[in-house]
Amino acid sequence: MADTHHPPNAPDSSPPASLLWSGVSDVGRFRKNNEDAFLALRLDGREVVRLGKTGRATLEREDFVFAVSDGMGGHKAGEFASRIAVEKITALAPAVFRLGAMGMRRGSGDFLDHLFTEIHSAIIAMGRAYEECSDMGATLSLCWFQPEWMHFCHVGDSRIYYLPKAGGIKQLTEDHTHVGWLLRTGRITEAQARFHAGRNQLSQALAAGSNRIDPQHGATGYEPGDRFIICTDGLIDGISPNGIDHLIRDRPKRMQHLSPAEGLVADSVQASGKDNTTAVVVEIEG
Repeated sequence: MADTHHPPNAPDSSPPASLLWSGVSDVGRFRKNNEDAFLALRLDGREVVRLGKTGRATLEREDFVFAVSDGMGGHKAGEFASRIAVEKITALAPAVFRLGAMGMRRGSGDFLDHLFTEIHSAIIAMGRAYEECSDMGATLSLCWFQPEWMHFCHVGDSRIYYLPKAGGIKQLTEDHTHVGWLLRTGRITEAQARFHAGRNQLSQALAAGSNRIDPQHGATGYEPGDRFIICTDGLIDGISPNGIDHLIRDRPKRMQHLSPAEGLVADSVQASGKDNTTAVVVEIEG
């Protein structure tokens, strides 16, 4: 499913932007296993490099991919599902780069759709091969950064937020849940959605009994000072979108020693911690 919001015009040609990123995942206060996973990659079509939890790099000659996945399924199967998702991205990203670079610069989501379909098929195949994995599935939210553009693709209820330099916070992704539909159509508020009894009932996910997926994809131009947050639903259990905006833009002194992602996750786990909690924060620097 294509994003219905038209991306803004890309910024004028200028020196390559740099990315400053941080990522962290926490098991939470009540779960025994962490079924979340996150990924940071640098690639140029010849090779792909897994990046650390924090870093800074220029977009002059390489693309960058950041993603989060929330696994589900019994007997640790959720861990396998989210791990398959990030490993498949790592394996397939160079081919996607070679085949889709020009297409993505024209705004096409076809190549990211293909990537998600391959991951979906891989999780289904693993579930068929091992009985203990038969019910596993995963959400996946991915941001692919190229010069001047961020392309995204998404299935499930993990989220991608855009925090423009000028202020405010915008959810780029749609939650693939009935509660998400209620929120989008104005039948409930964001606060009601956060605490709705059915908020975790997915209408679409990778595998998890679904034979077909319809990923949401889109693109947005960016400029120095913009930020992007990719997170699993565990983060939203403890922090509202406005709370995320506040903590990123006006970091309290108690969080100065933490990376932006660590600060968000720590605050959410302290407030809730009922679920695994994962966040990746990417800031555009001039």
